[in-house]
Amino acid sequence: MKLKDKVCIITGAGQGIGLATAHRFAQDGAVVVVCDLRQADVDAAVALCRQQGGPAERSVGFTLSVTDRTQVDAMVAAVKAQFGRVDVLVNNAGITKDARLQKMTLEQFDAVIDVNLRGVFHCSQAVADTMVLQGSGVILNASSIVGVYGNFGQTNYAASKFGVIGFTKTWSRELGPKGVRVNAVAPGFVATHILDSIPEKVLAEMTQEVPLRRLGKPEEIASVYAFLASDDASYVNGAVIEVAGGLTI
Repeated sequence: MKLKDKVCIITGAGQGIGLATAHRFAQDGAVVVVCDLRQADVDAAVALCRQQGGPAERSVGFTLSVTDRTQVDAMVAAVKAQFGRVDVLVNNAGITKDARLQKMTLEQFDAVIDVNLRGVFHCSQAVADTMVLQGSGVILNASSIVGVYGNFGQTNYAASKFGVIGFTKTWSRELGPKGVRVNAVAPGFVATHILDSIPEKVLAEMTQEVPLRRLGKPEEIASVYAFLASDDASYVNGAVIEVAGGLTI
């Protein structure tokens, strides 16, 4: 129970990597705060977490958009009122709207930056004062190998995930002396709904690029988040950990 009684907020927790992370944190004894856009997804994720046992109030949900600072602040205030602290924030919420530079619309660009970058800023700033006052806390940011190496057709996504790494490096310097660790995880190709629109032939080609010859599982990313959130990672700060099956070798 490496996360026993730690109060953990997870954005984008209604599906994919976020859902797997919420489930894993609940298994590890955390108080899990599920945040996502759709009420049905939030309810399902909370129910999954509650299956791990313990009082029902140890898993709670909020329907919100990370782009709306008022909603984010209200959620953090409610968590503090109920549990008295915030120990971990996982900035997992993210979207893609792909297009080549010459074809990308301003709406596509702005939407991805708003969720993937501005949303991370909103949530992190909303919990930072609390963590500093506690003298402890962990902020975990979802980057991507695209945020390290770039990718064809993903100007907006790459920019947002590069930016998240910049956040991570900067905040680890600012907040580290206050007892708050900040790290990022950079997944590779993971079998989530984000890949649903990719043709099978392309998926097969992507898989062949990975030395392990398979896509990642959401649970494999969640396990890295669980490690970084725990005291086992007490000296890990400012790191960007690739979880990509050796894709970038």
